[in-house]
Amino acid sequence: EVQVVESGGGSVQAGGSLNLSCEASGEYISCMAWFRQVPGEKREGVASINGDGQIKYEDSLKGRLTIARDNNNMNIVRLQMNNLQPEDTAMYYCAADRCRAATLFDWDYAYWGQGTRVTVSS
Repeated sequence: EVQVVESGGGSVQAGGSLNLSCEASGEYISCMAWFRQVPGEKREGVASINGDGQIKYEDSLKGRLTIARDNNNMNIVRLQMNNLQPEDTAMYYCAADRCRAATLFDWDYAYWGQGTRVTVSS
């Protein structure tokens, strides 16, 4: 069974940066993605990457995010987030599944981590 574990969340001031990490264990997983959710709101896709290096970002977050796979372990994905703002405060979840195309639809992913919290203060 595939297990997904996130790390790297924390508290930063506005304008700061964080690097989130996600590892999927159990077998090679072609697609990995990051989502975020604020209590009471829908889960939002942030960034995704597939086995061929295809990348998709949520339009409103482009320019502030970089998603990449680890060169030594393809089941590790990192999300660099820059110029963080208070509205980026959320629980960030990593998701993984076998796929062809990178998507930001949560129903495309069967395996989920427990989440890592990101808090941005003004």
